[in-house]
Amino acid sequence: MKFRTLDHADVRGKRVLLRVDLNVPMEHGRVADATRIERVIPTIREIANKGGRVILLAHFGRPKGRDPKESLKPVAEAVAAALQRPVAFAADCIGEEAMGAVAALKDGDVLLLENTRFHAGEEKNDPAFVEELAKLGDLYVNDAFSAAHRAHASTEGLARVLPAYAGRAMQAELEALEKGLESPTRPVVAIVGGAKVSTKIDLLENLVGKVDALVIGGGMANTFLNAMGVGIGRSLAERDLADTALRIMDKAREANCAIILPVDGVVAQEFKAQAPHHTYGIDAIPADGMILDIGSQSVDRINAAINDAATLVWNGPLGAFEHPPFDQGTVAVARHAAQRTREGRLVSVAGGGDTVAALNHAGVADQFTYVSTAGGAFLEWLEGKALPGVEALRK
Repeated sequence: MKFRTLDHADVRGKRVLLRVDLNVPMEHGRVADATRIERVIPTIREIANKGGRVILLAHFGRPKGRDPKESLKPVAEAVAAALQRPVAFAADCIGEEAMGAVAALKDGDVLLLENTRFHAGEEKNDPAFVEELAKLGDLYVNDAFSAAHRAHASTEGLARVLPAYAGRAMQAELEALEKGLESPTRPVVAIVGGAKVSTKIDLLENLVGKVDALVIGGGMANTFLNAMGVGIGRSLAERDLADTALRIMDKAREANCAIILPVDGVVAQEFKAQAPHHTYGIDAIPADGMILDIGSQSVDRINAAINDAATLVWNGPLGAFEHPPFDQGTVAVARHAAQRTREGRLVSVAGGGDTVAALNHAGVADQFTYVSTAGGAFLEWLEGKALPGVEALRK
């Protein structure tokens, strides 16, 4: 690893400031989905078991100052339940209250500090706020890859003033990303789907220089087809981005990256679940129709590209998967990629909110090599951007 990890840290008897992502969905004052909590439990447990004093730092929501509705207090109970040991809570993350709670810790104890975003200095990465946080710890561990694209006090500032290490969830993410694009086994195929090209221009321009084949699906594919002069009827497309699409295709040709677009589409008259539909070749889309999914020939073509690949990177669904039966293309490709992964023939790395939802819908999220839940940070990494919270952990 190019990064310092817990393997390099001596935590016994030390106060360990551990940055985690506890920005979890809440319903009626209780945690509705504990996935993010479960991901950081191994790091918390390891530090505590090695005799470290664990001090959890996290943000919650987007409060403007102190707001009881955005308190992390109810989350402390969920962390304790997942960890199966007590988790103390301090009503502030700096100052006397925090200092007192930290001073009361014994080796192996766990403490959650209040929402770091209650202080404006967090998002501003204010050196004075960083200094106040740093007083509470002897070393710093970051286990929140999902917040690593932000240069905030608790994600980047602390790593500059205390000995800093990657936690186990962060380490797993960085190792998976390295296998995905930084030093992958070739050939590499990328699947990029979703509604809009405009949100993924940087991503597409970075990928065509790094992968051997790029599959473009979802509404994005319609923008490319339209740019090539293909009639797409009333399909969702950003027609004003035709020049951008053609420029990306030119870049791909120069980089010797194959662009794979749909050759057939599942077409309906209206955008709703179970709408009457028919499959057409891409050169025969009716003028009043909307392409809502890729057809079976496109699935075969994508699966053939996956068969030729050693590494797959996936971001975005291939159709309107939230509205059956327009989920079939995404599900078929996801299951094929999962099968290749199970057979040991493919390293598969996927990420982004819709992608995770689509893989869960297909029942294969746990069969990919790695599925990132990190949203914005995963996307910025795919775009080739340096992530401040990651850069600060480099050896």
